[in-house]
Amino acid sequence: MNRITTSILIALVAGVFFIPFLGNVHLFDWDEINFAEAAREMIVLKDYLRVHIDFQPFWEKPPFFFWLQALAMNVFGVGEFAARLPNAICGIITLILLYHLGEQLFNRRFGLLWVACYFGSILPHLYFRSGIIDPWFNLWIFLGLNGVIFFRWKKDRFSIRLPRGQWFYLLLGGFLLGIGMLTKGPVAFIIVSLTLGVYFVLNGFKFYISPLQFIIFALMTSVVTAIWYGIETYKNGFWYLQEFIKYSYRLFSTPDAGHGGFPGYHFVILFFGCFPASTFALRALSFRSQAGETDYQRDYQKWMVILFWVVLILFTIVKSKIVHYSSMCYFPLTYLAALTLQRMWEGRVRFSTWMKVSLIVSGGIFVLLTIALPILSNHINWIQSKIANDTFAVANLDAKITWTGWEATPGVVLAIVLAAGLYFFNRQQYSKGVTTLFLGTAVFITLTLGFFINRIEGISQAAAIRFLEARQGEDCYIVTYRYRSYAPYFYARQQPGRHLSSWQDDWALRSPEVDKPVYVITKNYFEAETDTMPQLQKIGSENGFVFYKRK
Repeated sequence: MNRITTSILIALVAGVFFIPFLGNVHLFDWDEINFAEAAREMIVLKDYLRVHIDFQPFWEKPPFFFWLQALAMNVFGVGEFAARLPNAICGIITLILLYHLGEQLFNRRFGLLWVACYFGSILPHLYFRSGIIDPWFNLWIFLGLNGVIFFRWKKDRFSIRLPRGQWFYLLLGGFLLGIGMLTKGPVAFIIVSLTLGVYFVLNGFKFYISPLQFIIFALMTSVVTAIWYGIETYKNGFWYLQEFIKYSYRLFSTPDAGHGGFPGYHFVILFFGCFPASTFALRALSFRSQAGETDYQRDYQKWMVILFWVVLILFTIVKSKIVHYSSMCYFPLTYLAALTLQRMWEGRVRFSTWMKVSLIVSGGIFVLLTIALPILSNHINWIQSKIANDTFAVANLDAKITWTGWEATPGVVLAIVLAAGLYFFNRQQYSKGVTTLFLGTAVFITLTLGFFINRIEGISQAAAIRFLEARQGEDCYIVTYRYRSYAPYFYARQQPGRHLSSWQDDWALRSPEVDKPVYVITKNYFEAETDTMPQLQKIGSENGFVFYKRK
């Protein structure tokens, strides 16, 4: 089977898993709704240059991902499918690129192993079915770094065959990294620069890329980012950049918006979230190469280990702890997992007892969770008694959700997949073991989404979304009280025509100048407080959300 045919098959399998049912569940607060709303407002305002939220300038993110979402919404309409489609396409592109890169580094089998590890691990797979920025952001960073790696190999005459000249790879890497900066900001350049710096130190302080060459690389990145940052600054001054820098510093120095966590947060997330690839990656998470490997194979392992630790340590230092902050680790982690599997296939590494235990522990957590949840659904009163102090969570669990018992199916499937995978690995039947474990995990993810995601959404936010969707087309203000949400903007399809003072805090809630009906949503934590406000009339409550209208 040639490379083109294999690429087409990878695209078809990925498309079957990633694209169907993207629109079957509402977007989730905050990030999914936030980003989709930015894209929607681009369409409403016909302004694709500046990012807006609530029709006010939004400085937290650059526009590239929103351009993709807006394009999808112009084609498929504003909604969940269009908001998530760009990442599904990113998933297909990523897997094809990994196959081609893996084949170039080793052989066709390694390319397929790398694809299997990325496609069949829980968080890497799941992110391609979401509406968040990180899949595209990570891809641009990874490709930008590979541009520098290929430049170094060409310049220093590594034994790999590269068809282009060294400057092509350096400039291409800078260009792609520039798109990464247009996707989520300067952290793309920081990650690559730190990786290059650590490699420089570990390479004995030898200049594999000269200061002048690095400056040219950085200038190429800057030229790309100037397409937007420069125009924005020229048109509107330095305000955006100042606010963006303040926001980035706040994320780094404080647990922003309550997103705190313990120091080992991302270690735990990567180990369990990247099941089953994380187990195999542990075996190659060092600079130790195998006899018979080429100079570029040994060097690429070094690059991937450095990239993994740079990202992991950087976001361990960052005070805000959010799952997708360490998602850049998925590329090196799945590469190292594929490297271990390749070495096992060649008889250089054995499937050891600690690997079996690691797979059983990490996979067993998901088996237990997906089997336990349907059982616990029959004991809602007991759960509520254990969390009685959290009135909002207690009310969430009053949602009318039907549990049939079949929701345990994904857990049963994963248990079978895990047992079968271990059986094949123990007998060194690696082809069957890899196919069973990684394809089986992808099936498990799909089944889990099918059985659980609508129920989780029904418990957590569906009541508020239903209220907001009922307000679509009504010329009104909708505000949340004492909690933050982007859902009123997107799901009520709010429009820009409004009073100039309406963006001021509490204006819609308290000002006598209000020129439209006002709806207020709060959580039952604050119900007693809002009940005492004479200007508000309670019009309903559901699952912990309380709804008011100004009299």
